[in-house]
Amino acid sequence: MEKLLLHCCCGPCSTASIERLQALGYEVLLFFGNSNIFPPTEREKRLEALLQVSSHFNLEVITAPYDHERWLGIIKGHEEAKEGGSRCHLCFEYNLKEAAEEARKRGIPNFTTTLTVSPHKSSPLIFQVGESFENFVAVDFKKRGGFQRSIALSKLLELYRQDYCGCEFSKL
Repeated sequence: MEKLLLHCCCGPCSTASIERLQALGYEVLLFFGNSNIFPPTEREKRLEALLQVSSHFNLEVITAPYDHERWLGIIKGHEEAKEGGSRCHLCFEYNLKEAAEEARKRGIPNFTTTLTVSPHKSSPLIFQVGESFENFVAVDFKKRGGFQRSIALSKLLELYRQDYCGCEFSKL
């Protein structure tokens, strides 16, 4: 089985993504960075949900340090951009770069992200960003009922489900 590092935005989105990747034959390792998530208590809730998922699937979770100030520096000047616009593009770059570096550091030959499970996220944009990294695997997890499956599994596992993307600007 080939290893793959899965950037996880939250527990709910990870559920169906893990199932799909395992069905494709990958040995999945979960990665949680997400310095975009604000406030820190919200990030903790999402990490806790991911830990529930990791326990259910018996998978390891790697957690990166939280550095919201660094993330704010990356998106500076784009705070008012519409959802799905330039701020999100920069955020995708930030999170995917962090995942790519973690995969490389650990000698994991592939990585991808759960971000494509959401109907609110542009998979083509995520793929465009991801393909700038040599080891990105483009999987549109919302296809083939992935989003609906993530909702069903979230209910089954009684996971916390957030009502905004993550950053303080997506809450407005």
